[in-house]
Amino acid sequence: MRINKVALAVTALLAASQVHAAGFQVSEHSASGLGRAFAGEAAIGDDAASLARNPALMATFDKAQLSVVGSYVSPEIDVTSDTAGNANDVAPAQAVPAMYYIQPINDQWAAGLAVYSNYGTGTEYPDGYNGTIAGTTHIVSVNFNPNISYRVNDELSFGAGVSLVYATAELKRHAGSIDNNVANMEGDGYGFGWNVGALYEINKNNRLGISYKSKVKTELEGDYTGSSTATGLNPFGEQNTVDGTLDINLPSILEVSGYHKLSDKFAVSYSWQYTTWSDFGDIEAEGADCNDVIGGGGQGVCLIKEEDFSNSSRYAVGGEYYLSEAITLRAGYALDEQAGESTLAIPDTDRHWYTAGVTYKASQALSFDFAAALVAGKEITFVESNQTFTSSGDAYIYSAQMNYSF
Repeated sequence: MRINKVALAVTALLAASQVHAAGFQVSEHSASGLGRAFAGEAAIGDDAASLARNPALMATFDKAQLSVVGSYVSPEIDVTSDTAGNANDVAPAQAVPAMYYIQPINDQWAAGLAVYSNYGTGTEYPDGYNGTIAGTTHIVSVNFNPNISYRVNDELSFGAGVSLVYATAELKRHAGSIDNNVANMEGDGYGFGWNVGALYEINKNNRLGISYKSKVKTELEGDYTGSSTATGLNPFGEQNTVDGTLDINLPSILEVSGYHKLSDKFAVSYSWQYTTWSDFGDIEAEGADCNDVIGGGGQGVCLIKEEDFSNSSRYAVGGEYYLSEAITLRAGYALDEQAGESTLAIPDTDRHWYTAGVTYKASQALSFDFAAALVAGKEITFVESNQTFTSSGDAYIYSAQMNYSF
């Protein structure tokens, strides 16, 4: 089955969402950024990993630089219900790698490549969980994002890029018993998008940045097996494998950031990030051989899942203390607003980020970043299928990064 970037949306919405970002968004782009809760990311440009947030920042580099990042996300999400039972640790730990390279061409032009992820999730309900439809979800996505930047003058720079997104996804959904298959999908595919950014350098100690990533319209194409393809009257009996399609919009992201070095030792940064989750819409997979009787979609519909998403904001503030020429200390706080109405599919809620990090400059060419974060999710109670559920959980994030200038 071929699934492009839309698979990230499908699998995330048909299983519980990860705890560490609104919806199913991935924020772990760098260790340096994590240390300050990703505040000021569109304006700072302290290493090549800044390419993930604003391509215009490449204009500030006078040497080529490579940044390699590895993040480990350990969620602890529990779903409880007096009638359906409990499901603990439904979101397994995930590794999130990334790589960035920036190459100055001359005093005005620079080029770079970012390889990272914007969306992804992974969840596993117990086989016997009978609260409602449950199952297993695993997603891996990679964004190949080449960029260019142009410096207009000492103050103003612009950047732009395109994205080729490769995604793999696996979705297994069952009702109560693992033998009661509701939906089964797995595969990979591609999607395309674009991004732009601008940087205004008031002076060497004060910078403002803005960036925009486009929404991505994608189509799932491939094989689908589930209750809507059953041969007889029993939706969990013999099920055929059929061709299916699904159109979906992944949201755009706008970010505005600032960075201000207040003294030789201390700097502050801040960001506002706005994600157009309202572009997402409902999940509806179609196929000529499907008949979604259980979900109410009828003939030609493989599955339908209504979702209620609203545009949401993320606010972040961070500080940096330059302890010495070799060591920089960081701390940050962020509020990640709830993106969707809470359901068992996505028990979304507001999240508070508390982060800390450090940079160690081993030489003029080589530096290392380390950071950790506690992402505290608000406990939320919701009703679905005439049953009441409570979702609670936090996440712990650990990140390491190497930067090398050529």
